[in-house]
Amino acid sequence: MDRKKVLEELSTILKVDQINTNHEELYDASADRYKKYAKARKVLDVPLPIAIVYPNSPAQVSQLLMFCNKNQINVIARGGKTATEGGLENWKDLTLVIDALLLNKILKIDVYNMQATAQAGVPLQQLEDAVRKMGYTTGHSPQSKPVAKMGGLVATRSIGQFSTLYGGIEDMVVGLECVFPNGHVSRIKNVSRRAGGPDIRHIAIGNEGTLCYITEVTVKLFRYFPENHQFFGYLIKDIETGIKVLREVMANGYRPSVARTYSEEDAAQHFYHFYKNHCVLIFMAEGNSDIVAATAKGIEQAVKTFADGIVEKVESKLIQDWFNHLNWSQKDIDDEFEGMIENDSHAGFTTEISADWETIPKIYRNVIARIRKEFSRAADLTMLGGHSSHSYSNGTNMYFVYNYKIHCNPEDEMRIYHHPLQTIIVEETLKLGGSMCHHHGIGKYRNEWTKEEHGSAYYMLETLKSAFDPKGIMNFGTIYPQEEGKKYQK
Repeated sequence: MDRKKVLEELSTILKVDQINTNHEELYDASADRYKKYAKARKVLDVPLPIAIVYPNSPAQVSQLLMFCNKNQINVIARGGKTATEGGLENWKDLTLVIDALLLNKILKIDVYNMQATAQAGVPLQQLEDAVRKMGYTTGHSPQSKPVAKMGGLVATRSIGQFSTLYGGIEDMVVGLECVFPNGHVSRIKNVSRRAGGPDIRHIAIGNEGTLCYITEVTVKLFRYFPENHQFFGYLIKDIETGIKVLREVMANGYRPSVARTYSEEDAAQHFYHFYKNHCVLIFMAEGNSDIVAATAKGIEQAVKTFADGIVEKVESKLIQDWFNHLNWSQKDIDDEFEGMIENDSHAGFTTEISADWETIPKIYRNVIARIRKEFSRAADLTMLGGHSSHSYSNGTNMYFVYNYKIHCNPEDEMRIYHHPLQTIIVEETLKLGGSMCHHHGIGKYRNEWTKEEHGSAYYMLETLKSAFDPKGIMNFGTIYPQEEGKKYQK
C-alpha cells in the first residue's frame, strides 16, 4: 500500500482534522530528543511518517491498529514527546504516529479509594494540579512533568524525582487499558493487589509502544503535606561518601522523597553558587509531621555515621530553591532546541544505569577512567560527571552526565560523540552485573545490548513480541534489535 492509499483509507476511520500531514510537523515527529542537534540543523536522515493521527477513543485506536496490522504499517505511539532514547524515531517508510492528544480526559478522582483515572493524553501536570487542590499528590514528578503525558509515562516505565518515597510509575499504576495490534482492547481492573497469575500490568508498563497502545491509566494517590517539607544539603569529600550515606539511610528503613549525591563536575552545573569544588549530598523529607521528624532524624544520624567524609552543611533554603526550579517546561525544551541551531555544543546528555550498593562506585570509577583514557574526543568534553538520584534498599542508580563541544557535521554528532560515550558506560555496567537503563528505557539506541541486558530471560521478552505483535508493526526497532536499523544507529 502506498502513502496516498494509506491516507485515503485513514479518511474512512477518522475525520479530516484528526489526520495531520503538515511537512514540518511530520519532520518533528520523525525523531525525538535523542537526535535533537541533527533535528535542529535540519539534517535528520530518517523517513518521515505518512501522518500523525489523533484518535479520540479506544475504539478508534483499535480501528487504527487493525488497519495498520492488516497492511503492515509501522505504528509509533506518542504522548508528550519527551522521549530521550530514540523511542519515537521512525525507521520505516510506511509509518503512522498515533498521538494521544485527544485522549485527554481525567475520568475520575477517587480520594476515598486513593486513586485517579485518566486517559493517556492527559498531561501529568494537569492531573497533579487537580489532585493537589484536594490535598493529594500522585507522587510522580519527573523533570518533564509539565509536558509529559500519562500514557507515555507508563509506556516508558518512567520515574520521578520523589521516587525514593513514592516509587517509580510501576509502583503507582493500579490498573490500565490498552489496545493490541489485532484491535483487542484489554482492561486490567483496579484492585489493590491480586494473585491471579503473573502481574499482567507489566506487559503494558514499560513496553515502549512495542506491544500495545495504552489508552487509560489509574494511579495511586497520596496525601500531600507541603507545610512539612524539610531539606538537607551537605558538601562532601567524594561521591563514594555520598553513596555510603544514601545506603545508610535506606538500609535503616527511612524513605526521604529525595536522596541524591553529585560528583564535583555535576555539582558545578547545579550548585555553582555553593558547592565550593566539592561533591554534594542532598535530601528532602516529606509526609505527615511524625514521618518527617523521624526521617530527618534518620538522615542526620546517617550523616553523623560518616562524619569523616562530610565537609560542611548547606543552608536548607538553597536546596529548596534549587528544587523549585528543576522542572523544564515546553518553553525550556523549545529554547534548548533553538539554541542548537546556533551553538555547536551539547549540554546535559545523560546515560542512567543501576546496580547494587557495592557495584555502583566501581562502575562510576571504571566509566570515568575509560572515557578519559579511551574517548578520542575527550578534549571536546566540557563536563564529565554523574549523580545518584533514585535509591532502594538494595542499590541505587547512577546518572552519567556529559557535555561537549561539537566539532563535526551535525549528522555525525551521535556517531562521533554520544555513541562511543554511551558504549563505554553500558559495557562497564553490564560487565559488573548492573542494568544499562534505569528509567529512560531502551528506545532504539540501546537495543544493540538488549539481549545482553536480559541474558537467558530475553526468551521471555521476544516471546511477548511474537505473541502480541506477530507482524512486527509496533514501533519497529525499539527495544528489539533490528538489522535494518543499524544504518541509523551508527
